Amino acid sequence: MTCKLSLATLSDVARTAAIPGYDRASLKAGIVHFGVGNFHRAHQAIYLDDLFNAGTDHDWAIVGAGVLPSDAAMREKLAAQDFLTTVVEQDNNKTAARVTAPMIDILPVGNAAAIIARLADPEIRIVSMTITEGGYFIDASGTFNPAHPAIAADGENPNAPKTVFGLIVAGLKARKDKGIGPFTVMSCDNIPHNGIVTANAVVGTAALSDPAFADWIRANVAFPNAMVDRITPATSQREIDFLRDNFQIEDSWPVYCEEFKQWVLEDKFTAGRPALEKVGVTFVADVTPYEHMKIRILNGGHAAIAYPAALMDIHFVHDSMEDSLIRAFLAKLEKDEIIPIVPPVPNTSLTDYFALIEHRLLNPKIADTIPRLAQDGSNRQPKFILPSTLDNLRQGRDVVGLALVSALWCRYFAGKTDSGKDIVFNDASAERLHAAALKAKDDPSAFLVFDDIFGEVAKSELFRKRFAHALKTLWEKGTRETLQLYLDGKLAV
Repeated sequence: MTCKLSLATLSDVARTAAIPGYDRASLKAGIVHFGVGNFHRAHQAIYLDDLFNAGTDHDWAIVGAGVLPSDAAMREKLAAQDFLTTVVEQDNNKTAARVTAPMIDILPVGNAAAIIARLADPEIRIVSMTITEGGYFIDASGTFNPAHPAIAADGENPNAPKTVFGLIVAGLKARKDKGIGPFTVMSCDNIPHNGIVTANAVVGTAALSDPAFADWIRANVAFPNAMVDRITPATSQREIDFLRDNFQIEDSWPVYCEEFKQWVLEDKFTAGRPALEKVGVTFVADVTPYEHMKIRILNGGHAAIAYPAALMDIHFVHDSMEDSLIRAFLAKLEKDEIIPIVPPVPNTSLTDYFALIEHRLLNPKIADTIPRLAQDGSNRQPKFILPSTLDNLRQGRDVVGLALVSALWCRYFAGKTDSGKDIVFNDASAERLHAAALKAKDDPSAFLVFDDIFGEVAKSELFRKRFAHALKTLWEKGTRETLQLYLDGKLAV
């Protein structure tokens, strides 16, 4: 017999899943979080749930917020189950479900006044976010773009903002006007120096309407950098049905994730923080080494395998890693061109770290998909792949493998797999990328014209040469044979 997830049914849910060991009614809000997606509920919310289960820091509960239609859908579904989430952790030999309860509300999406009022509440001491790599209004160099129409609109209407950053600015302004100290702004997205990027976005948005207040934010608000890690696939009906059939729990939006998780956080907070070190968060003075390691080795690895797998009609990530060519391609790429330019990380072997990544990517229970890894490449390539390319070029190193990754991405955007199946794009820049990829079949340089994506990399004659040859080979010989040529050391010309 199944039961619908709610506070009232937790005793029934406890038959098949772990449930909170704390009284949800005892929690008080301390955090407003923008972007209540799967990753947040499998990561930050899990650490807080662990902390609350330990019997401490119950004044740091989460209030969700958002600005997108997807946020409204999430609010509706989670509100119907008292903002509870079932998290299913899966490793090769383990599948376990737990219900988490650190979220006590989600604010109405589109109601700027309600969100600003909550941000101005002195109880709120941290504002965090998982708004994806594409949500920060930055170009290929990581520079904030204040001319973006959405940001410009908030600059013209600072009292009725529609972006996350406009809302944060308005919340900070309301607090200052009331004599309330500022909150910390904490990014939990996979972006290099995400705290600095977030600071630039908040300050840059504020500067459009009140330059003096922008200076005040820069001087008084903490923006800690962070490295976050946990593979968390999208939820489909498959996951909903699995939870119902195997755990007898009806959850409208459960989260599935791997057992592994990591959070390295700069210990820089304006108004205090929960004692997350008690539940495994690593606090450091400088996140940069960990950040480089994760973004380039894991996220770069994701981006590297996504497009050859897609072109070879492979759907699941673990299946792509079971393919000997793709797995060998990733290993050679990491060994030759990614790991050598990752700076040393304290008490960490980068070779061992990559071995862990291979183990994680081979986990069949996660059922992570290639379409998820392939989405939003126009934002992910400049953050996960092209920085490694640029560093190699600056050090006088070759980029045969990394240029191949870019060529695979271009070939993917031509729109058909090697077998002729249509590719469904999920990228805000899909239209321009598709048009350029079709032109690039005859003129490879046509795909390298996007300064916001390729930046300085596209100016390198060596990169352009490697990219052009790899793309020509992909069109003439197909993905599988091109990968083999790379492994055999025969792709460079």
